[in-house]
Amino acid sequence: MAHPLNTPLGRFGIVTSEDGPDGCVASIPAGAMVNPLTGTLTIAPLAMLVDHVGGLVNHRRRGPGEWTVSSELSFEVRPDAVDVIAEDPGEPVTAMSKPFAAKSDVGLGLCELSHRGITLATATVRSFFISAPEHIGEFPDGPTGPLPPGSLADRMAVRVAESGGSAKALQQLPDPVLNNSLGIVHGGVSAMALELVASAAVNAGRDDRPLRTASLRVNFIRQFFSTREGGPESRYVGTALRVGRRSGIGEATAIGPDGKVAIVARLTAYA
Repeated sequence: MAHPLNTPLGRFGIVTSEDGPDGCVASIPAGAMVNPLTGTLTIAPLAMLVDHVGGLVNHRRRGPGEWTVSSELSFEVRPDAVDVIAEDPGEPVTAMSKPFAAKSDVGLGLCELSHRGITLATATVRSFFISAPEHIGEFPDGPTGPLPPGSLADRMAVRVAESGGSAKALQQLPDPVLNNSLGIVHGGVSAMALELVASAAVNAGRDDRPLRTASLRVNFIRQFFSTREGGPESRYVGTALRVGRRSGIGEATAIGPDGKVAIVARLTAYA
């Protein structure tokens, strides 16, 4: 199932081929995607795919009158994943998810990502089961089709922002297409941006032998809104906690227009 281009999933070319409480399968075009902060190839789109397929299998297990909100996303990825994808950039990355353990107040989806049959990553998404909101936004009808043109930054509606010291930052510009049905920035979009700023931070000043993302853990704390017209900006800020010759640890936060941290992430990377 191709998703309408005026939805977050359609914007990034996600196609869902299986969708149910026992398992979900979806794919995303991830080749030739570039980090706007470094100009290098990135595996950030994998975070969007994980958020979708892992959250979807949790969502399909909800009971009557229930809804789901993601609380945590994580993945472990082979450090050469970007090279594997680059060997055939036109081939999408595929993810399969399945539920783990009995349903309770929290659901856990397990995921495996692959490219041309080569395993790239394992991942998990945790979701809370909550009472269904009274008002859930409906996406307008729109066309489906191939991945829309433009860079990854264009599709994410982010731009490089000023930051202090060695920190790296992206501003989240308003774009209603990137909002989920609750009217906040889609969690997969935020997870991608947090990977971009954290990986840029650990690679600051590193011109040779880049550190490649090996793991990412994202915790969703509160609702994250994009920059509001005429108001304070929303941004993602990445900082390096430790950088060595062959490894690095970065931290990233999503800060809303109210100045509060809405999402946090920890990234590890290896040469």
